[in-house]
Amino acid sequence: MKLLEDRIRAEGKVLPGDIIKVDGFLNHKVDVCLLRECAKEFGRLFDTSGITAVVTVEASGIPIATVCAEEFGVPMIFAKKAKSDNISGNVYTSEITSYTYKKPVTLTLSKEWLTSEDRVLVIDDFIANGQALNGLIDIIRQSGAKLTGIGIAVEKGFQPGGANLRAAGYNVHSLAIIDKADENGFVFRSEE
Repeated sequence: MKLLEDRIRAEGKVLPGDIIKVDGFLNHKVDVCLLRECAKEFGRLFDTSGITAVVTVEASGIPIATVCAEEFGVPMIFAKKAKSDNISGNVYTSEITSYTYKKPVTLTLSKEWLTSEDRVLVIDDFIANGQALNGLIDIIRQSGAKLTGIGIAVEKGFQPGGANLRAAGYNVHSLAIIDKADENGFVFRSEE
């Protein structure tokens, strides 16, 4: 998606450890108009008829997942990364290692909000190694819900997460795939 690639090129930064910083428009300070265009593109890429929810992982996936859920007319559900006193007992959990935080995290989602009756579209802001998405897929599998697809705003194509999910047979679409990022800027797969 050229609009997103142009924004990454103009405002994105590369930090040590292959961290791509786009928090000025995607996941800290949020450009809702840009996210609306991303939601429209996901609507073009996926068959959203019949989905009952958009699912993501907290926290940075919440803005784009919320705009997509509104666009598709369904609720947004997110798995929590931190233990919360208002969720107890009847939950799905999955253990992951957070790429950003470099530590183990337990994803938690209440069984009240995701069941075998659901057809879900996963939307997230980033994929690197795919740990968070693998944990979310595990939770969806535990619930018995049907996973219809996985939409990612920004994929680090030089890390294995997206390729591994595609190889496993998942319907994955990323709006911007970065194949190289360094002090010289970004190279997107669409440009190769």
